[in-house]
Amino acid sequence: MAVSNAVGGSGGRGTNAAPWRNWAGNVTARPARSVTPASTEEVAAAVRAAAADGLTVKAAGTGHSFTPAAATDGLLIRPERLTGVRAVDRAAGTVTVAAGTPLKHLNHTLAAHGLSLTNMGDIMEQTVSGATATGTHGTGRDSASIAAQITALELVTADGSVLTCSAGENPEVFAAARLGLGALGVVSELTFAVEPEFLLTAREEPMAFDEVTDRFDELVAENEHFEFYWFPHTGSCNTKRNNRSQGPAAPPGRVSGWVEDELLSNGVFQLACTVGRAVPAAIPGIAKVSSRALSARTYTDIPYKVFTSPRRVRFVEMEYALPRAAAVAALGELKALVERSDFKVSFPVEVRTAPADDLPLSTASGRDTAYLAVHMYRGTPYEAYFAAVERIMTAHDGRPHWGKLHTRDAAYLADAYPRFGEFTAVRDRLDPDRRFANAYLRRVLGD
Repeated sequence: MAVSNAVGGSGGRGTNAAPWRNWAGNVTARPARSVTPASTEEVAAAVRAAAADGLTVKAAGTGHSFTPAAATDGLLIRPERLTGVRAVDRAAGTVTVAAGTPLKHLNHTLAAHGLSLTNMGDIMEQTVSGATATGTHGTGRDSASIAAQITALELVTADGSVLTCSAGENPEVFAAARLGLGALGVVSELTFAVEPEFLLTAREEPMAFDEVTDRFDELVAENEHFEFYWFPHTGSCNTKRNNRSQGPAAPPGRVSGWVEDELLSNGVFQLACTVGRAVPAAIPGIAKVSSRALSARTYTDIPYKVFTSPRRVRFVEMEYALPRAAAVAALGELKALVERSDFKVSFPVEVRTAPADDLPLSTASGRDTAYLAVHMYRGTPYEAYFAAVERIMTAHDGRPHWGKLHTRDAAYLADAYPRFGEFTAVRDRLDPDRRFANAYLRRVLGD
């Protein structure tokens, strides 16, 4: 990750910045300068200075998006110093954090206060603002994405002014900015709804593809959080069911947890992917071995230790959100595609769910949703596979994840999102000169 060359983190003028790269290494940006503000006031000063110099502005998190959503050749605002928990209100059930705070730090702080988010994604490396701006989600029958858990936010707009937004204050901006793609301004602070810490019991279990798909509706309905992974070139899946528990806590053993989460899921998998990249013909055989490597296990722990996992094998990813009723058919078509093609796919396909929510640009906006995510090991040609998968997803009214690879544009997305025009109207009002635009936003939102 490039180190900022900002002058003292003052929020003012920085020097020419080093190139910025995302986590997967598929996006590089060369900003004119970079700053590392430590406060909302410094963010506002940086935006005003950029405007005076005619520079566009983007804020970057930890680079876990696969799209160039944060790329800029203007001013890059880095998150390293805009961190920390600013307030914990147990009575209101909220926590307020600076926008650059990593989810890992938020989760650790909440646990120290005996609190937790209701739901979260499967990694903790992202910043809170980066995760919410792109629609990061976990899986849940009743609980939605991280952005849907925001109750208030602070937004630095194109003229350097600061808006505080909630359902009761600037409600139209709040509705859009909870998942704002960085298109409305720079989010400097977020307030999340939290609840008293609880325990989750996780049941991980191998299951045949046909059984998972036959029982999909039942498994989603019977579990608070259900997901599964299908291993291409096989008829095998690994399922995970997370449900609230009265306890007691029974985390994975130190050795067995290391074997599952580090040795198999990262170390051995890294080796398998490296071999597969060098010798693609070996991938189907490796997949059959990999699909049998993980065994059933059950453990109980606090939420972030169950929801999240270390992800050290680097990859590129595309994910589509489908109407939940279309999930099984689309996955069946994806399986048939792999079987009849020459594609060699070393990464499992991930399937998750979410309830309908009320965020204009949420991939679950207005409809119960299933997510199908495909991955390829970094450095492996992925374009043809992703293009073929995307044709299946768009045929089922799919909505692409904003932070993952896709080829959709504003014309497609305006039809896919009933409230698309509501979002772009807020953008037109807050940023008529497109201070926060870049090539990706021009493609997906129009100009």
